[in-house]
Amino acid sequence: MLQSAKLQKRQSEIRQRLAELAGKDNPTDDETRSMTDLDKEYGQNEQRYRAALIAEDEEKREAKGELETRSGKEYSELLHAFEVRQVAAYFSEGRELTGQTAEVVQEMRAAGGYSGVPVPLEALEQRNTVSGDNPAPKQTLGIFDRLFPQSVAARLGVQSVSIAQGSQEYPVATSGATAGWAATEGGDIAAATAFQTAEAVLSPDHLLGAQMAISRKAMKQTGAGLESAIRRDMSAAIGAELDRAILIGAGASGEPTGLVTGATNDNDMAAASPAWELFKVEIVAFMQANAITDPAMVRLALTPQIWSDLDGSIWSAGAGVTEWDRLVKHVGAGNIALATQLTAGTAILTTTAGGLAPAYLGLWGGVDVIRDPYSDAASGGLRLTGLLTTDLVMPRQAQVRVLSNFG
Repeated sequence: MLQSAKLQKRQSEIRQRLAELAGKDNPTDDETRSMTDLDKEYGQNEQRYRAALIAEDEEKREAKGELETRSGKEYSELLHAFEVRQVAAYFSEGRELTGQTAEVVQEMRAAGGYSGVPVPLEALEQRNTVSGDNPAPKQTLGIFDRLFPQSVAARLGVQSVSIAQGSQEYPVATSGATAGWAATEGGDIAAATAFQTAEAVLSPDHLLGAQMAISRKAMKQTGAGLESAIRRDMSAAIGAELDRAILIGAGASGEPTGLVTGATNDNDMAAASPAWELFKVEIVAFMQANAITDPAMVRLALTPQIWSDLDGSIWSAGAGVTEWDRLVKHVGAGNIALATQLTAGTAILTTTAGGLAPAYLGLWGGVDVIRDPYSDAASGGLRLTGLLTTDLVMPRQAQVRVLSNFG
């Protein structure tokens, strides 16, 4: 208890005692001395109370900065300690959530929007373990990479955005200032044009579901074994489907519109064999459209078959240089990803320009985990469904180019 609160309580007790003594018509000598002592103590306590208030106010101001930052740090630590296996035990055995896991679930439920048990996306990260099979969480990447570090979409520069609720828009400048010379002395410069923007909006329009079945044997296992299995199962399912939808989502039947489907810069290669010269023409046009100056600023995803054709096509037999070598020399191996999700004969180029990513993936909250009590009831297993609300938007079409129909 604060010192000021203790003194305030004591002052109340003194006033009550003085009121009792003052009400007596003939107080004894002891009662008179007691009134004198209480009155003296009351005066001293008033000074001590004011001093305590001043000291406590200074302590609060000094600790204000620490208190403001501590809440975010503490919540981050809670996310790292979240145990997915507690969610499975909650559904299969009715066991109550405890510790940091219960605190995170309570915090997420307070935000609303969940019909089951909310699981933060951070809980699906792959974690290292130490002796005793105790999870030792280690956070080093963003949400997108943490969910699926081998994601082709992440290699293409697609960024994820965590949205609590509602929609989020990205204004993109479409026209603005113009520069021009005065034709004559005293003449006017080029006429002004209005600064205009177009808005790319992320809306909670798409619902992704992932189901996972946990056997009775797995539920009886303890420690990090079940924890790791649940993480791998759900993160792999969500990661693979999100990656596919980001690249080639149909924009129908609940799927968002993927990069290939929604790109307006789709160039037909007319069944030509893959070669550096063909990529170079598109990269030059791509660079001009985005005002970038280095081919290494372009990111590229292509099918394994296109890679095989490039690597098998010899450009200079004497030097042993293939078409693949030429592509890697200018674009850089770190900027090229092989994508099995792409349709045959397709490649996609992206870039980040003016601080704007080629596409943004919106993620609303965490994974809403709901139990299916019937599907695996006969075997004593547990069927869980994870629901995730997402959306994908390409703010500027000039940052995405598709090359299709390679031979």
